[in-house]
Amino acid sequence: MKMKLFQTICRQLRSSKFSVESAALVAFSTSSYSCGRKKKVNPYEEVDQEKYSNLVQSVLSSRGVTQTPGSVEEDALLCGPVSKHKLPNQGEDRRVPQNWFPIFNPERSDKPNASDLSVPLKIPLQRNVIPSVTRVLQQTMTKQQVFWLERWKQRMILELGEDGFKEYTSNIFLQGKQFHEALESILSPQETLKERDENLLKSGYIESVQHILKDVSGVRALESAVQHETLNYIGLLDCVAEYQGKLCVIDWKTSEKPKPFIQSTFDNPLQVVAYMGAMNHDTNYSFQVQCGLIVVAYKDGSPAHPHFMDAQLCSQYWAKWLLRLEEYTEKKKNQNIQKPEYSE
Repeated sequence: MKMKLFQTICRQLRSSKFSVESAALVAFSTSSYSCGRKKKVNPYEEVDQEKYSNLVQSVLSSRGVTQTPGSVEEDALLCGPVSKHKLPNQGEDRRVPQNWFPIFNPERSDKPNASDLSVPLKIPLQRNVIPSVTRVLQQTMTKQQVFWLERWKQRMILELGEDGFKEYTSNIFLQGKQFHEALESILSPQETLKERDENLLKSGYIESVQHILKDVSGVRALESAVQHETLNYIGLLDCVAEYQGKLCVIDWKTSEKPKPFIQSTFDNPLQVVAYMGAMNHDTNYSFQVQCGLIVVAYKDGSPAHPHFMDAQLCSQYWAKWLLRLEEYTEKKKNQNIQKPEYSE
């Protein structure tokens, strides 16, 4: 019995040894096959790189060549502004105005009195030494804004010449003035359309804003001056009226290029909130406004783009306006800024 058990154990050991050796042999064989197997070729490595070197070079360098200021502007228009990450202590939005003043007046109601709806206010602009909103924005433009403005000016002078450029800017100013006059005739209940006004109403700009005017009602102010006595600036707003049931400071703008995004309007939102903040604390007005509207009209009659600004967005732009106002004040202390021009 013991002999049989011993023989059985010996057979199991021999069998186990064989299995281990076989496994080792198989493993070695597989490893040898893996080392000797031909490496898989990347299909891109088979491309004749010398043949396509010029094409590759042009693709890799095209962005740097074509990324001119003009193309950047077009890219921003089509795809929106480029988002650039900044460190928390470097971003301009991180700055806080040193002299904070609220845009809204807690002592005023946004509900109009009966007298507010009878005749729209039209307070004349008093010409004095107080800087205008336009003046402050012009004097505190960023280097990038100055670059774009100067680049556009030089390009237009090359195309039109000095005299042609002066005539062009004069016509642009005249068209904008006529556009505002036509809107005043439309929105003022006391205005009677004259023959000249009827001709103005036929312009492409008026056709462009027709769908906007259908949503405008309850006009309370037209071409009316505002003054912020605490922050010490003045302005001449275009219109205060209800747009889709919400009382707004409305700024009418004309443009030769589409501006479908509020970012495309540059400093116009700052202008609107500056008027709002001044009007909300101006004793000539008994109500306040918490929303803004920028309407960009086009000469060819294509539908205007409305850019609505709610109270939250207005508050964000108000902080930026206060920073620009502080920058202007500081610049005025350090430099001899010329007497303000009143071209609102």
